[in-house]
This record gives sequence, C-alpha cells and structure tokens, in this order.
Amino acid sequence: MTSFNVVSLTLGFAFLYIPMLILIIYSFNESKLVTVWAGFSIKWYGELLQNEAFLDAAWVTVKVGFFSSTIATVLGTMAAFVLVRSGRFFGRTLFSGMIYAPLVMPEVITGLSLLLLFISLSVDRGVFTIVLAHATFSMCYVSVVVSSRMATFDQSLEEAAYDLGCTGWDAFKSVTLPIIAPAVISGWLLAFTLSLDDLVIASFTAGPSSTTLPIKIFSSVRLGVSPEINALSTIIIGLVTVGVIVASITSKRALVRRQQETV
Repeated sequence: MTSFNVVSLTLGFAFLYIPMLILIIYSFNESKLVTVWAGFSIKWYGELLQNEAFLDAAWVTVKVGFFSSTIATVLGTMAAFVLVRSGRFFGRTLFSGMIYAPLVMPEVITGLSLLLLFISLSVDRGVFTIVLAHATFSMCYVSVVVSSRMATFDQSLEEAAYDLGCTGWDAFKSVTLPIIAPAVISGWLLAFTLSLDDLVIASFTAGPSSTTLPIKIFSSVRLGVSPEINALSTIIIGLVTVGVIVASITSKRALVRRQQETV
C-alpha cells in the first residue's frame, strides 16, 4: 500500500468518524450548552430515559421497522422468485420496472404520491400508513438481494427433492429457503435499517400520534441541538457497533466451522 493510499484512507476515516467521536464525548458534558465543556456527567442519559416523547417515538420506530421489514421481506422474496424462475412472460419488463423504480425514485416523490393515495382512499395517517409506505420502498432492496442469491442457486437440488416425492411447497421449505436464508435475513436487516433511517417518506405518511424517531430528532434539532440528542445518538451508535461486532464474530465462526467440515 502506497503512502498516498494510507493518507487518503486515514483522511476518509477521520472525516467519517471524528464527528461521531466528538458527539459521543459531548454526550457526557455537564453543561446544557453542547459546545461548552463543563465537566463529565451522565445526567443527560437519565434525562433521555425520562423523556416520554423520545421513548414513544423510539417505540413507534421499532414497531414500524419490524412490521414493514417483515412485509417487505415476504413480498421482495416472492418478487425475486418470479423474476429469476419465471423466465420471460408477458409484462415482465413492466413488472421489473415497478420493482426497481423505488431504487432511483426520489423519496419526496414517493412520499408525496403515497400521501395523495392515502388521502384519496380516506385512510387515516398513522403507524399503519407508515408501515405500508416503508414496505413499499424497501421491498425492492430485498428483491435485489434475494435475486442475486437465487441467480446462482443450483436448481438440481430442488429437482432431487421432487424426485424424492416432495411437493413444490415442501421443496421450497426444505431445500430452497434454507439455502437462500442468508440473503433473506440480509434483506430483512437492510429493510429494517432503511425503515429506521427514513425521514422524508415517514414525514409525509405519519399522523399526529405516530411520530417516528427521525422525525422527532429532526424537529428537535431545528430548535437547537440539546445534550439529550447527543446521548440518544451515542446510544444508537453503541447499538450499531455491538450489532456489527456480533455479526462479524458470527460470520467468522461460521466460516471457520465450514472450513473445518471440509477438511
């Protein structure tokens, strides 16, 4: 590795992670002014745990993320199965375009169109509409992930299951699904992450009693950054870090196990 690559990599990581490090440090600041250091304190974490507005928004976000990612995973897996296994059929181009359109569609257009749809159908905005909106745009990401795995799937394994007397559902449940399970799980996690991160679409489809955490944080930051926001951000960073470490350890152990089995 050349010195230019080392410097570029160092500057890139510094640009990404130094602001996060500063945020974490100032989450332990005694002062209410986020730019003035007045000593070490964890009182803002206690204030955050007593803030009902943030807790309610976090609970709404988790509910929306779980249900929307589950729906998106089911629909995205079905769409991927059709695209990979059905070959050429009438309307395939239109179907593919409808699946992949949300990937390049601006979120403000998606959110506005869904808002107009819900208004025309006289559907009250709330958790239900946010779940539908998030499932709509995240299922295409699941479809891409699962399609890439199914494209390399060895169909002779399914044919062997059919020869042994399995029905189509039994073959899918016993052979296909376990093999594509890592891609399905990855698609669910991606959809869940996209749902947690979304602000624009949720702001169009949310109701008065269904404020998600990104909306709550954005509305709070517009009035000024408070130490509670720093504490909340630090908790989120910690959860993500733990998740990444656990996933890395799990994948490494699985790789070692497969290598031992092949020896």
